[in-house]
Parts: sequence; C-alpha cells; structure tokens
Amino acid sequence: MDLRAITHRYYRAVDAGDVPGVLDWFADDAVYHRPGYEPMRGREALEVFYAGERVIESGSHRIDQLVVDTTSVAVRGVFSGRLKDGSVVEVGFADLIDYDADGRARERHSYFDRPAV
Repeated sequence: MDLRAITHRYYRAVDAGDVPGVLDWFADDAVYHRPGYEPMRGREALEVFYAGERVIESGSHRIDQLVVDTTSVAVRGVFSGRLKDGSVVEVGFADLIDYDADGRARERHSYFDRPAV
C-alpha cells in the first residue's frame, strides 16, 4: 500500500472541494483533531465539517515534507487560500495521520503555525 500516494490523493481532493473524495479517504470511524474544534468522530461529523463548517472557502496545500513510517504519515507544508470571510491566508501546517489496514485515515491531527484556519 502506497501511503505517500494515498496522502497526496487526500490533499488533491480537499483542494478540489471534492467532499465525497475527502470522506472516502477517512475510515468510517475516523477521528480528526484540529485546533479550534472538538474532535470530529465518524463520517457524519467529518461531512458537517468539510461540507460547511470549515472556515476555508478555497485554496491549495503545498507539501514540503512527507514521511512514512509503517502505517503513519507526517506531513509538513503550507496552505494558501481564501477564507469564507473573504480574507486571504498563507499558513504553515503539519498533519500526523494514522492509517488502517485498508489505507484509510483512522486518526488525524492537524497543527498550524498560527491561529488562522
């Protein structure tokens, strides 16, 4: 299983606004931890976030580093985009992702270099 390719597929989907593609990347019982939000548990909570609650209107992720260790991936990069309030942001981020045996994200932790998104 190519976790590098699977991880890149997620960022392409989220940048394209492909909510079904993003939800497919997560395991059904996944937990997503993101600053400023309660942990999102399961597909329903993730859909609420990605289909509307997320403050990002559009943008793109630039991956500067991606490290794979067995079933875990660490990502560091920069997100550039526009928020729903019209402001433009560029913010560094890091993601720690644990995958299940089927190559779906079962737990994700996101961190940002400053409060913004």
